[in-house]
Amino acid sequence: MEMAYRERWEAEIAEMRRVLAAFAMKEECKWGKPTYTVDGKNVVILQGFKEYFALGFFQGALLKDPKKVLVQLGQVQAGRVMKFTSAKEIAAKAATVKAYVREAIAVEKAGLRLEPKKASAFPVPEELTDRLRRDARFRRAFEALTPGRQRSYLYHFAAAKQPATRVARIEKAMPAIFEGRGFLERRPVTRPSRPARKGAPRSR
Repeated sequence: MEMAYRERWEAEIAEMRRVLAAFAMKEECKWGKPTYTVDGKNVVILQGFKEYFALGFFQGALLKDPKKVLVQLGQVQAGRVMKFTSAKEIAAKAATVKAYVREAIAVEKAGLRLEPKKASAFPVPEELTDRLRRDARFRRAFEALTPGRQRSYLYHFAAAKQPATRVARIEKAMPAIFEGRGFLERRPVTRPSRPARKGAPRSR
């Protein structure tokens, strides 16, 4: 997987690499993106988006964030990103970047981890509660999901503002839930088996 919009952010990647060169981290390619590690543990990752370039912190939720520059993307619990729109901005904020990376390295070396939220900590939409109550088979399938998969669905359902939209999302997700898949988790691709090759025709 190649880093998205890589060509668009070449200057920003180069500038961020210059800033990160101040640390004894190893740059590796993971998920197609430049990823910096310490003792094999992921610390930060360079990410390209359509509207901005980002420095992602794997355990960003544990950083103090005095400048309030870390942003949570979607339903990711521990990860946070620092957004930039130009190489000039990265250079201007180099001191801030270094301070945050220094703390992120300390967090990794200390082995700190964010305690994952239990599915029960997420609000259960009334529409889902009603469906679970009426459909025992669906309730068993939902309860059989891993906590992470349950969280992904609860977040997806609750994000809809209109009751009708929540109902529609639940209906659409039911087949995947019955198959034990999480939200946005694709069904495994099964390749059709090739027919057995016929033997060479016998000579008379």
